[in-house]
Amino acid sequence: MRNVIVTGGSRGLGLAIASALAAGGDRVIAVARTETDELRSAAQEVERSGRGAVHFRGFDLTDIDGIRGLVAGLRKQFGALYGLVNNAGLGMHGLLSMMRDGDIERLVRLNTVAPVVLAKYVLRSMMVERAGRIVNVASIVASGGYSGLTAYAATKAALIGFTRSLAREVGSLGITVNAVAPGFIETEMTRELTQADRERIERRSALKRLAGPEDIAAAVEYLLSEKARNVTGITLTVDAGSTA
Repeated sequence: MRNVIVTGGSRGLGLAIASALAAGGDRVIAVARTETDELRSAAQEVERSGRGAVHFRGFDLTDIDGIRGLVAGLRKQFGALYGLVNNAGLGMHGLLSMMRDGDIERLVRLNTVAPVVLAKYVLRSMMVERAGRIVNVASIVASGGYSGLTAYAATKAALIGFTRSLAREVGSLGITVNAVAPGFIETEMTRELTQADRERIERRSALKRLAGPEDIAAAVEYLLSEKARNVTGITLTVDAGSTA
């Protein structure tokens, strides 16, 4: 059974990803600050199926200094780490000129610094095994931009650059590194959008609808699978054609 870490795995998009991977037979370690009823329910459902598994590990990823110990503990408990899905993130909405400096710093810390440092320590396990998959969850706003999401877009653009460079750095070791760029989907991070905003985004997309968390989860499943063994350094956009 492959061990896969999914950050922000207790709700929303992270929970959808964790559930899909566990249903496919993986042992998923859902890292989040708090365990939710939805995650407990998903773990019980997977256990009843007799296939994969879902384990919760409480941790605040803004504690950068604690990430090394987190990974060491996971390796000791579960063994070699095969996959890492860097999904946890903040999605603060607001004009840059009005944002507090502390909020910007917290956004960058969780959305950019934490995934880079977490990947650093998880990679050490992958390098020993000469195998592994890293998937970074970015966003279409990283390339297309969106008014009111300037700081958020900057953190996601950084993830894409990180993805491309790290793919070249570790490719010879049999490790792939890719990103998934979701469009606007129905999660807590998009509930600040007005109904008019949602309708405008739907009208603009080629498929005239929003993608769902299950669509992003399917993309992550693919990138972690053997079918994607020769796919690395890419950003897979899943947005129902909003950027087509």
